Amino acid sequence: MNSTIFIIGIFAAIVSLIGTMVGALIGVSLKNPTDKLLGVLLAVATGIIISIIFLELIPESIDKIGFIRTLIVIIIGVIVIYFIDCLIKVSSHSNDRNPSMINHTKVAILMALGLMMHNFPEGIIMGFGFVKGSGLGIKMSILISIHDIPEGIAMATPLIAAGKKPFKILWYSFLVAFPTVIGAWIGMLINSISSAFLGYSIAFASGIMLYVAFGQMLPESNELHSSYTNAMWIIFGIIFGFVMINLF
Repeated sequence: MNSTIFIIGIFAAIVSLIGTMVGALIGVSLKNPTDKLLGVLLAVATGIIISIIFLELIPESIDKIGFIRTLIVIIIGVIVIYFIDCLIKVSSHSNDRNPSMINHTKVAILMALGLMMHNFPEGIIMGFGFVKGSGLGIKMSILISIHDIPEGIAMATPLIAAGKKPFKILWYSFLVAFPTVIGAWIGMLINSISSAFLGYSIAFASGIMLYVAFGQMLPESNELHSSYTNAMWIIFGIIFGFVMINLF
């Protein structure tokens, strides 16, 4: 059993990293992007995140723990990430670096927190799939990997705007994807999953990502490229996310 868990953990690591890293590679492949292009990419990424939250995460959480509990945990997630944001602001004000670059980095940090919280229960689901049957586990792993590609793009975009080097962006993307591996191991070890636990985890991640999408990514996108067309790119991101969710 221990060797099986180890092998599945390695497989989960490879599969979960592929999606996020492919998305990040798409982001870092851009050479010297203009503020307009970064604003458009961030708008699309915002739309993708919004679609994931409202079309996938929240409905799944409601299905597992009900509407009221989902709502309460989402609010808790928003409050927690708000206070983390305040702490980051206090830290950045005491720093002499370029305020614009600090703001881009802050968006990336908050986005990373939301995605890590989202990736952890994904890993548990993956691990549980292997317990139920190797075919199911492989199928779920591939779907999760494809699903993580736009998240990798969303993670890379604010880091590009912050002027981070490609290697660092890929390294940070790796760290964001790693909770999927931990979740897969836990899913294998406990051999069964509490539906409520998954529901609470997904709702909490939704709250974090809601705050990041509307409180950070959207204003950041408008700051980089303030235009009516920005709203169109957000809508495009939402539609793209909707297609990805339903196709895969």
